Amino acid sequence: MGFPLQKQRSIVFRGCSSQNQRLCARITPTADYGGSTFDVSKYGAIGNGNTDDSEAFLKAWQDVCTSKDNPTLIIPKDKTYFLQPLTFQGPCKSATVKVELGGTIIAPKNIEDWKWAENKEISWIRFERINGLVVNGEGKINGQGAPWWKTYPNNESKRPSAIKFIKCEGLTISDLTHFDSPKNHMSISSCKKVFISNLKMIAPEDSPNTDGIDIADSSNVIIKDSSITTGDDCVAVNTGSSFINITGVFCGPGHGISIGSLGKNGEYAKVEDIYVKNCTFTRTSNGARIKTWKGGNGYARKITYENIEFIEVKNPIIIDQSYYPKLYANVGKGVAVTDVTFRNLRGTSTKDPIQLKCETTISCINIELDNINITRIDKRKI
Repeated sequence: MGFPLQKQRSIVFRGCSSQNQRLCARITPTADYGGSTFDVSKYGAIGNGNTDDSEAFLKAWQDVCTSKDNPTLIIPKDKTYFLQPLTFQGPCKSATVKVELGGTIIAPKNIEDWKWAENKEISWIRFERINGLVVNGEGKINGQGAPWWKTYPNNESKRPSAIKFIKCEGLTISDLTHFDSPKNHMSISSCKKVFISNLKMIAPEDSPNTDGIDIADSSNVIIKDSSITTGDDCVAVNTGSSFINITGVFCGPGHGISIGSLGKNGEYAKVEDIYVKNCTFTRTSNGARIKTWKGGNGYARKITYENIEFIEVKNPIIIDQSYYPKLYANVGKGVAVTDVTFRNLRGTSTKDPIQLKCETTISCINIELDNINITRIDKRKI
């Protein structure tokens, strides 16, 4: 199955509002590497892993964002840059902007060392309203999440996300290694025409809510050829998302590649045209998963999982329309799950390979299972 995606374009960061109370910066990516370059070390960044380099990044960003010459923000290799929460805010003057991460960026090590601005959703690095943005390089992103997992193991609302892309169009992200986020590693929110490839995301299996990539309110997103080993969903496709293509992703450990959860707090959810292909799940708790809250509203439809391999996966195929069934049960009639295909799925499981937990009030409709060959560890074959 395919779907039309508009041709990817390079990326642009524009101006930064003076009223923003967070540290605020800008980015303007470069498609052809032929424009101006702005090296953070020339703006005072030390790169010793201890000195706060946030202000130097902001100074460099101001020049990047005002440049009209396809600028590139350079973060040099063989250096470690300690950063407080930052916002790279668009739009910028150039039509394209590139951020080249060669070194390592690290978050504050201790919770009490984080400096928050008021009235902002907590996160570490934000890229907002930037069209044509390219973020790549062989550098590393270290969210230093361990203290957060220990202090707030059951309260994800108090833990910051690591990297957020908000209202960006023509976004490209590639070749990065990202590990140990306090919560989810990367969020794609209200974005269009996104291409993500060759990422490595790593967190311990028992780290709470450390999703790899979360997608919400976004369309025409491609994720390919990446390895995600975390403590929660490798990829989660949330409400408002459509035309999402996930190909060649290695997942495990983790909770699988999930649609949802959808309909929390009785909310209206909509997800459609999702295609997951040629992915491998190794010792994950779930594999191909659709999860909706009892009492929600809306729909999840036109979803395909194809050519998937499972290696000792607990729940390879699962649709759950009663996710957290005791909460908000009487708010709405439920999220409809329709036109779902599981095709050419194979491998091994440690529990029953197929679980379809469909509600009587709004059941699963037109669910197709084609060429499923999954063997339980106890040799029961499906």
